[in-house]
Amino acid sequence: MNAEWIGAITRKDARLPEGRNFTGAKLKEPLVRAAWMAADKLSDKSIYLRRSIKLQGAVRQATVYIVGLGFYELTIDGSKVGDAEFAPLWSDYDKSIFYNEYDVTDYFLSKTSKHLLQVLLGNGFYNEQGKRYAKMNISFGPPTLLFHLHIVYLDGRTQDVVSDASWQWAQSPITFNSIYGGEDYDARMVPSTWQPVVIQEAPKGILRKQMAEPVKIMERYGVKDTVRCDSVLVLDMGQNLAGFPAITVCGKVGQRLKLIPGETLTKEGLVSQKQSGRPHFYIYTLGTSNQTETWHPRFSYYGYRYLQIEGDLEVLRKVESCFVYNSARKTGSFECSNQLFNDTYRLIDRAIRSNWQAVWTDCPHREKLGWLEQDWLNGEGLLANYDCRTMIVQTMQNIADAQFDNGALPEIAPNLCVFEGSWASPFLESPEWGGAFIALPFLYRDFYGDDTLITRYRPQMKRYVDYLATQDSCYILKQGLGDWYDYGPGRAGFAQNTPMALVSTAHYYWWNHLMQEPRADSIRAAFIREFYHPDTHRVGTGSQCAYAIALEMGLVPEKDRQTVLDSLVADIHHHGDRLTTGDVGNRYLFNALIHHGQQELLYKMLNHYDVPGYGYQIKLGHTTLTEQWNPEHGASMNHFMMGHLNNLLVPYILGIWRQGSQYVIAPHPIGDLTWCKGSMEEVQVAWHIEGDTFVVDVNIPTGTTATVKMPYSGLCQVLDEGHHTLKEQIN
Repeated sequence: MNAEWIGAITRKDARLPEGRNFTGAKLKEPLVRAAWMAADKLSDKSIYLRRSIKLQGAVRQATVYIVGLGFYELTIDGSKVGDAEFAPLWSDYDKSIFYNEYDVTDYFLSKTSKHLLQVLLGNGFYNEQGKRYAKMNISFGPPTLLFHLHIVYLDGRTQDVVSDASWQWAQSPITFNSIYGGEDYDARMVPSTWQPVVIQEAPKGILRKQMAEPVKIMERYGVKDTVRCDSVLVLDMGQNLAGFPAITVCGKVGQRLKLIPGETLTKEGLVSQKQSGRPHFYIYTLGTSNQTETWHPRFSYYGYRYLQIEGDLEVLRKVESCFVYNSARKTGSFECSNQLFNDTYRLIDRAIRSNWQAVWTDCPHREKLGWLEQDWLNGEGLLANYDCRTMIVQTMQNIADAQFDNGALPEIAPNLCVFEGSWASPFLESPEWGGAFIALPFLYRDFYGDDTLITRYRPQMKRYVDYLATQDSCYILKQGLGDWYDYGPGRAGFAQNTPMALVSTAHYYWWNHLMQEPRADSIRAAFIREFYHPDTHRVGTGSQCAYAIALEMGLVPEKDRQTVLDSLVADIHHHGDRLTTGDVGNRYLFNALIHHGQQELLYKMLNHYDVPGYGYQIKLGHTTLTEQWNPEHGASMNHFMMGHLNNLLVPYILGIWRQGSQYVIAPHPIGDLTWCKGSMEEVQVAWHIEGDTFVVDVNIPTGTTATVKMPYSGLCQVLDEGHHTLKEQIN
């Protein structure tokens, strides 16, 4: 294939600054500002690229291979190919570039021999130049296209159409587009001046077929309520989400609307972007008079529930929120007799979906970055409820691309933003974050029964644990963020309750343990020596996180396990049967309690509407999981990093888990639950309590077996496909 990268301007002529450290205070430095302002104005413009083709006969098969960077939209004779948004999925373009493949045979089955190929390009993360809000500025080059259409005719002849000097370009009606800052569209602009394309410098990354599922408009929400209607219109769309508004308008040519999305409102009833990145907005200018026009942004999205609309409000006929997320299948479901748990399940799901884009992001507005810890700390909940196979495969590629030559791993992948300054060190390396590179392949193996990722990446995984060994001091590792956003007085952030070194050393041990490295025993011994106090049986500061991690990882002497557990329980009681853990510690606290017979205490700890807890967010009316336990302290109202209860709802309470091709069904009726029902893939379980009898109904699909373990007697039996009802007396 002789396809070439084409566009409107070369990287050299664009005069774009190079680097990944243009963030925070650095963007305010005069020399940096001047460098970005000196970039050619054409370098971040959205453009159309087009080429006419003439068919040579009847078509048997037609396939397109395409990369449009940062994002593209392909049309053939004016009809969009596929239904993806923000394609291709973003990556570190110096390492990997994902291309898409489409079967476009149906577009060429008409009797017409002449067809028009057209590609609309936007900036995405490939070319973020700021100008409105931006977490960082970064550019790999101006928008660019690589294209190959392969046609097979009925008579066996073939034809190839590729991106080359024969294409033309023109500016599109999208007058501004930024993944962080929003998008403007002037419908009066109809491309009329077409110019020859330029051949551009190829990006550095390796071309790879996109592995993860595409991002699409998956749901739409209408207006729930009108908050304010005077000189501005403020709408409550009912659901916090990641996406963009879609509008229908009718008015006079040149009239305009400005749409400002946001998660929260000011006391005056206006949209606030104070904590989610500002300014981000969309401007639409009408192109006709007295004709209906519809529009939504193509190359930008935001996290929002509310919409503030300004301008010529009389032209607005309809507005919807488009919920945009990765189209990976939903494979699990959960419902029980406790409404708080049902609402929490939905709260977490909406946050996961909002942050499941090209990568699992932290939030859909302020950062949109792939912070890695949540991918595995919430791993069981993700695997139990969604088809994560292709996403994990692509995530591993992104992490491998981010690994440094010395074996170190950043906390973010793709690693598009490098922090600098005296404050930056904890955000550059943290074993709980980088350790996703170790945890995900083992989780993938245990659930899907496939060790491909371990085999493929074992050398790089070993390089990471070997690198950590160069950073320890007598096997104690002091690195990273620790139990980020744990619960204590005031606004959450850096760990308040647990020493950072305790958490990082524990994970340093665990990654070496999983990799079967001999040094694991030495790290364990050093941990016990440094953090365990045998006279008081206290671990570290005596926090819930410290006790739970030590119990779960076996980092206390075996003879002292019960005493350490008693200390953990005592601390929970001391805090009014409430948790004090955060982003890392939640997982270990929840697991330590259920693994040591304290599931009733866990239920009590979570079954309330006070802070800290999921119920408090529900009580305040939130529709997605928030960044910290007390959302009144901010900042993001759409994070899934605290969604660790999801690790237990389907796998533990409902009781379905997968081990390769086999399923284990082990229900756990806890607290005051009287019934629970749900599914994983095609395995369905529904249990309920009838007086002093426990009843479970199981549906097992054709060709599948499941081992069922009853909750009170502990009896196990293997069931074949079909419907089964099992009963036992409650002790």
